[in-house]
Amino acid sequence: MRILLLSQYYWPENFLINSLVPLLVARGVELTVLTGKPNYPDGLIFEGYRAGGRQREQRDGTTILRLPIVARGRRSRIRLALNYLSFIISGILFGRSLVGNDEYDLVFVYAPSPLLQALPAIWLARRRQVPLVVWVQDLWPESLSAAGGIKNQWLLGAVARIVRLIYRACDRILVQSRAFVAPVAALTDNPGKIHYYPNLYKTSSERHASQRAMALVKELQTYFSVVFAGNLGNAQGLDTIVEAARELLPYPEVRIVLVGSGSMDAWLMQQRDIYGLSNLILSGRFDASDMHVIFGVAEALLVSLRPDPTFSLTIPSKVQAYLAAGRPVLAALDGEGSRIISEAGAGLCSEAGNAQALAENVLQLAALSPLERQQMGQRGRRYFDRHFAPDVLADELIEHFMEVISGREKTA
Repeated sequence: MRILLLSQYYWPENFLINSLVPLLVARGVELTVLTGKPNYPDGLIFEGYRAGGRQREQRDGTTILRLPIVARGRRSRIRLALNYLSFIISGILFGRSLVGNDEYDLVFVYAPSPLLQALPAIWLARRRQVPLVVWVQDLWPESLSAAGGIKNQWLLGAVARIVRLIYRACDRILVQSRAFVAPVAALTDNPGKIHYYPNLYKTSSERHASQRAMALVKELQTYFSVVFAGNLGNAQGLDTIVEAARELLPYPEVRIVLVGSGSMDAWLMQQRDIYGLSNLILSGRFDASDMHVIFGVAEALLVSLRPDPTFSLTIPSKVQAYLAAGRPVLAALDGEGSRIISEAGAGLCSEAGNAQALAENVLQLAALSPLERQQMGQRGRRYFDRHFAPDVLADELIEHFMEVISGREKTA
């Protein structure tokens, strides 16, 4: 089976698609990845790459084809819009020539925001007369309003029409949350082609950790450390975390540690300094290979999103990573993400945006015995093994591919 994978984001950027690709290759899938130049999350083109020009690489048995792209920059909506638009235009203008005359059985799109990145895939799939499968990570145009702050109804309506075109061009739509099915179905011609396919997380086999990570580990072990890992952006409800840190200042044994970077870095440093939040540690971004050791010593792992109806439908990808780590989870979430953690018995949940409830849950968790916290983490790991085991999900994805390819052949 030969698959053309289109994703604006790919290694060395840290996205879950990086874990899925080796699993597919190990099962005999021949993969070519069409992607952009790496620049997420800091907004600068990574060392060893340049924004212009096309590029071909080989990694782990996979061919990586890179399109020219405008870097997203920092805290600039114009640069971010140009980043999105440049990938779409590059994919349409140069995707065909980069791919060449290679034949594929299917085009597969990994589609976090923006979903519009799937537009070049429609063109490529039609030119080769092969099926198109899109794995939806964020709801559009809903996320454009919820995370991007766009309220212009004409613009949202125009995006909805493009999204409808994308969905109707798909042979199969995979959604990372069961709650996505209804809003996606409202924009499709055939709701029967929508299938739930959750995010997966593959624990790194890399046991080495950087000296910088080991230094952080020593600090974490000194306190009751609650670790938030990932993008520090507008959608993550970081104001709730800051307010909870203020509530927890009278408890010097507690530390909230933010591992990552993003558009809210400067704001977080400002809030820490204004309120004297000695209990809020901004540790910066670490390599994925460092995360197992950081997670392993955290007393709890924290996930949060802003209170918004759209965000209540999504399952942040870090939920699977936290469950896999076997550590207690603190969730400041509404909807699906909170439901999974509660169903697993893996931690304590509070409403999105409720800083006082989050702080109370931190103290409640700290009051438990080490054995009780260990059992909580073990329940989370068992839930992960039942519902999100990467090998099982990789096999399931190949089944989706085979069904779609077989269905297309029967109608040809």
